[in-house]
Amino acid sequence: MPATAIVAYLVLFATAGFLFVFLSLLVGRLVRARVPLPGKLETYECGEPAVGSSFVQFDLRFYVVALVFLIFDVEVAFFFPWAVVYGKATQLLGGEAVENAAVERAAPAAGRAAALSPAAAQTLRDLGVRRPGLPFPSGGVEANRRAVDGAAQRLALVAMTDMAVFFGVLLLGFGYVWWRGDLDWVRAVSRRRMGPAGAADPPRAGASTEPAASAR
Repeated sequence: MPATAIVAYLVLFATAGFLFVFLSLLVGRLVRARVPLPGKLETYECGEPAVGSSFVQFDLRFYVVALVFLIFDVEVAFFFPWAVVYGKATQLLGGEAVENAAVERAAPAAGRAAALSPAAAQTLRDLGVRRPGLPFPSGGVEANRRAVDGAAQRLALVAMTDMAVFFGVLLLGFGYVWWRGDLDWVRAVSRRRMGPAGAADPPRAGASTEPAASAR
């Protein structure tokens, strides 16, 4: 695709997006009802009455909780490729059912005893095999079935092991964050700031008396 076509597509996409937003706002301004009320001009937070001015800085603990959520929630998306590979590998396992077997008897005019089933061939293509074929082209049906089932079992085991290792690393990091106290909304005062009698040191001049933030 030439560069001018790519630029034209980008300009078309940006123009269509701008027009969609602009026209939506314009139509909403023209057709919506106008009932001015004092309550509509008030600030709100999650449907609750606001306390104080809206021009305030959020507590740092909000951002820490949001970052921890992103770290340990978004990374779960990495399970999807392994889950796909595991699912495709289990599809190759025909078991005892002949109709679900990955290797079937070839047609009499094919000149060979066994052949891959269409479903198994498509599954192998989905796994990245460009030219799917039998492990033993000159072998029988049972030998090829055992070979395909063994390869599918090993592939499923590798995918499951990779997922378990990745999940273990995530749990280790989550446990470390929990142990540090970063999941606590209000962290305890550090022991290094405690006096010999167990009392906390007096606050310095101008220092805040609120509990320490959850992030360092």
